[in-house]
Amino acid sequence: MANKLVAHMGLPQSIANLFAARNIRTAKDALTLPEFDLLCLLGADRHEFAAAVARISEVACPPHQTALSLWEERLTNETCGGRLRTFLKGLDDALGGGIPSGVLTELVGPSGIGKTQFCLKLALVAALPVDYGGLNGRVIYFDTESKFSSRRVIEIGKHSFPQIFHRDSMVQEMAGRIIVLRKTSFSEITESLQQIKLEILQHEVKLLIIDSMAALNSCENERSNSFNRNQLNCLFSFLKSIAEFSRLPILVTNQVRGRNNDETCHYSFLGRETGSTSVKIGTHQVAALGIEWAHAVTIRLILEDHSGQKFIKVAKSPISPPLAFPFTVCSSGITLLSDDGIEMMGQEITTIRCRGHCVLNA
Repeated sequence: MANKLVAHMGLPQSIANLFAARNIRTAKDALTLPEFDLLCLLGADRHEFAAAVARISEVACPPHQTALSLWEERLTNETCGGRLRTFLKGLDDALGGGIPSGVLTELVGPSGIGKTQFCLKLALVAALPVDYGGLNGRVIYFDTESKFSSRRVIEIGKHSFPQIFHRDSMVQEMAGRIIVLRKTSFSEITESLQQIKLEILQHEVKLLIIDSMAALNSCENERSNSFNRNQLNCLFSFLKSIAEFSRLPILVTNQVRGRNNDETCHYSFLGRETGSTSVKIGTHQVAALGIEWAHAVTIRLILEDHSGQKFIKVAKSPISPPLAFPFTVCSSGITLLSDDGIEMMGQEITTIRCRGHCVLNA
């Protein structure tokens, strides 16, 4: 709550400009100063100042809610399109109806596992009419690695929703609702979001995708050895603020990094060849971007390859236990092989497995 932006709190423009001019950007900046010092710093009318502080306090510290009111609010949100369906029944059931609005959802996994396929399908679903399970809105798709394929989107649509995509006019309309922006830095994405935030806040945009966030981090590190991680944290805060105020589902993809040799785990189910110098093992990886980003997201979905079978895991969710669903990628996008999730425990929840082998000295 403390990181909510003052500019998005509905203050009169003249007062909002005063806060911005004094570099008071978040609720924390405004409320940690003594009121007299803040009044002197702003130089505003006393009554306008009091109303502004009251408004910031109200937004940053909302009134308490009972369990009953939270339950009723959840039911209302679900009936009003508060979640974006993935059309993967088991996953949707686990997440209470789909990808939730108002929070950040992360999709993490190794290259080629299916993260972009998942994003393309969700972008299409968000653009679909409500009668077909969509949100009937526009989609902002930040393509940081130039992996977006309009041909693949249309292919997914024709195989998933043939009743809509059999007409060329509907194909053009659905594809026209997905706005693809190719940006390669945190500053470029932040600038673009500032330019389109009015459309987002007016609910014309129904889904925001960044594919991938870790690629931005890599590009920034390549450009400058003195990359300031504060840029990353500022973008996190900005995205969370947009999600909360616009009740918008935000989906970001994340890459993986390898563990050190002493972190590699050996699994008995992969077998060991006696008398050989080659031992088959599972290559274990962890999510990139670090612990701060892990705490920033509300939902974390992990895609992994376990002994030749791909799984999508609900690794972090406030309403779902840790579950794993086997899946495959086909002409209609990602498809679950079973809607019954496999419960996970311990390190299995956060470990990211990749098929592979390691040659060890005998």
